[in-house]
Amino acid sequence: MTSKPPTGSNTNPPLAGTPSPSPVTSGPIGRTLLILALPVLGEQALNTMVGLFDTWLAGRISAVSTSAVGLGAYVGWLASMIVMLVGTGTTALVSRHTGGGEHEEANRDANQSFVLSIVLGVVLLMVLYNLAPQIGRAMGMTGEAYDITVRYLRIDAYGHIFMSITLVGCAALRGVGDMRTPMVLFAIINSVNIISSTLLVLVFDMGVVGIVTGTVAARTVGGLLMILILVRGRSGLILRRAELRVVWSRVKRILQIGAPAAVDGAILWSGHFALLAIVTRVAEGAAGQAALAAHIIAVRVEALTYLPAVAWGTAAATMIGQSLGAGVPDRAKRAGYAAALQCGALAIVVAAFFYFGAGFIYEQMSTDPLVRSMGTSPFRILAVLQPFMAVSIVFIWGMRGAGDTRYPMMITIVGVTIRVSAGYYFGIVRGGGLTGAWFGMFGDMTWRALASTVRYVGGRWQATKV
Repeated sequence: MTSKPPTGSNTNPPLAGTPSPSPVTSGPIGRTLLILALPVLGEQALNTMVGLFDTWLAGRISAVSTSAVGLGAYVGWLASMIVMLVGTGTTALVSRHTGGGEHEEANRDANQSFVLSIVLGVVLLMVLYNLAPQIGRAMGMTGEAYDITVRYLRIDAYGHIFMSITLVGCAALRGVGDMRTPMVLFAIINSVNIISSTLLVLVFDMGVVGIVTGTVAARTVGGLLMILILVRGRSGLILRRAELRVVWSRVKRILQIGAPAAVDGAILWSGHFALLAIVTRVAEGAAGQAALAAHIIAVRVEALTYLPAVAWGTAAATMIGQSLGAGVPDRAKRAGYAAALQCGALAIVVAAFFYFGAGFIYEQMSTDPLVRSMGTSPFRILAVLQPFMAVSIVFIWGMRGAGDTRYPMMITIVGVTIRVSAGYYFGIVRGGGLTGAWFGMFGDMTWRALASTVRYVGGRWQATKV
């Protein structure tokens, strides 16, 4: 029996059997990682470009607009973390079944995940739409800033239904080793986003509403395309009406694996959001708004490290899941090491660019001199920690690929405690401004790198049952 290679195909693989060698479970580890990671990296690069472009568009309007777009990105990030409730379990189960040659089992889990993605998307719409005013008030926004932010968040909420479908569908495809289809899909989504937002802002003069409307349009296109891909069948995954009936035993397995990852993501987001609230309070008036805008720019630009780390982490998760399913745990562990080495080398290059190009970056991302002056110096400190952040992300994603989601959640709980407490103390109590608030971020990143490395090297995650 021949296993499916990690490329797209409209034909269905055999039902089950003893797995035979495939590129993911038997090919050269370094080369296989690159083959799996590069399409995801291309996808993440496109996502980064769109995020930066939206921030750039907002920067042409006002500092208030930059803050609204940045806050919208934080809420969108929370939504994607919650979708991990389904996505993480999907990747772990689909990859483990695929590695073991149980292709029909992989497809059944993918169908259950599709149903869950729709339910989750609708819930996200209702919750985020109604919480928009509370989110604006939690950030201390008033007047025009409050009105713009609430309008942005409520329009953005409609896009989460289709984004949930897209993210979970991509998680299933990556589980079988198909990284190319998600890359092409996100290329389309991001192209629609850039074109529509540009037209709505620069031609139709819709301001911030134009930016978010373009985002929702792009997410809608992406969700509809994902449905079409799965209806037609891709890489052995295909939607079947009979399998869309909820099977509670499968739903339970998906959620049991994904729940700690979703809680992990929600806690991590809460820590970032709490730090954001601290940043808004390190100064008053125009200075406070500038500090928030400088923080938003740093977070968006930092995606140049974060998203490649997610790409290699995703590749590691696929290799680890399939290798464990094929009964080769040593190969699974070596895949994580290779991913950390490859991504860490890239992160060092990015860190050098951040450090020496901090002034240039802020000059390009904002026309406000106060924003530039506030952000440049602390951004250089953040640059030094980029390799540590990259390694921690790769190891944590790798462990999730094995189904080990509880320990990463504990790492996050401690890290968030450090982020918020140190950020508040040094930023507000000690009056350290934006740099002081970022000490909490620096401590969190250092802790996550140390704790995730110790866990991964220990290897107990290899015995995780799914």
